Amino acid sequence: MSDLTDFKTVGFIGLGAMGKPMLEHLANKLPATSQIWVYDVVKSIVDEVCAAYPDKLHKATSPADVAEHSETILTMVPEGSHVRAVYLDPTTGICSTNITSKLLIDCSTIDTATNLTVKSHIQSSSPSTSFYDAPVSGGVVGAIAGTLAIFLGCADSDPNLPRLTLLLATFSGEIIPCGAPSLGLAAKLSNNYLSGIIAIAASEAFDMGMRAGLDPRVLARVYAAGTAQNAICDRFCPVPGVVEGAPSSGGWKRGFKVELMKKDFGLAVEMAGRVGAGNVLGSVGLETYEGAARDPRCRGLDSRVVYRYLGGREDWESGGEGK
Repeated sequence: MSDLTDFKTVGFIGLGAMGKPMLEHLANKLPATSQIWVYDVVKSIVDEVCAAYPDKLHKATSPADVAEHSETILTMVPEGSHVRAVYLDPTTGICSTNITSKLLIDCSTIDTATNLTVKSHIQSSSPSTSFYDAPVSGGVVGAIAGTLAIFLGCADSDPNLPRLTLLLATFSGEIIPCGAPSLGLAAKLSNNYLSGIIAIAASEAFDMGMRAGLDPRVLARVYAAGTAQNAICDRFCPVPGVVEGAPSSGGWKRGFKVELMKKDFGLAVEMAGRVGAGNVLGSVGLETYEGAARDPRCRGLDSRVVYRYLGGREDWESGGEGK
């Protein structure tokens, strides 16, 4: 495949906080000859994006309707139950239609067992159809910027890799083949486990340093220069007002919701148990995100709001005592 003109009919299902900007990048970068069929359970979002691209985007009535019009389909939904419904519902699912020789890409972060169940169903019912797990990392900030990292459940030698890379590059900054089916998801869960642990540790480290009298901006420079350097402190700093553009600096209103971190962290802990990995920090980390997701001060906000949940000072610039 030489260019994007070969993607003549594309489907996109799932227009949440990350799915919508991913679709917008796709719509902006696919050529004018490409047509995209869009579906989400929230009809107003579908209306909004289709109105913005009237010559390229089309409203679909169900995942099956998307599949009937599209040779390539991307899905981006919250949980494994949604993936099952989108693909396997006998009436409205993608697999309820003729999917012969289609390319199906699931960007959702779900459990590996559900992914393999869907793949097995597709392989048995339509052997010519290709299905890949391609979870994304980078949060809402990365989705809006078009810089997401994508972890592909395939090998470097997969014959579809050039096609996948060409299409996924429309809304990503890096695409990493992870070796085999479901390993993209295994990589993503491992990544989010580590990211979640770092966010807790960073929140505690900032808190202890600030209580000792340090300015959090100085602490951020210290971490960046020393062995504690990490992307959470550099780009997603949990302390408000330290990093411009970080979710915390906007009231944690944009970003990766704490409920989603709780979900992914739980899936990672489950995976660790299934493969026999030792997770010393797993139970306390999961307990922390479960608590933050229940806390009315934190619900619905970016997962780095764990800083607030753990009692970190938010009004440090004014010299107040914190919350």
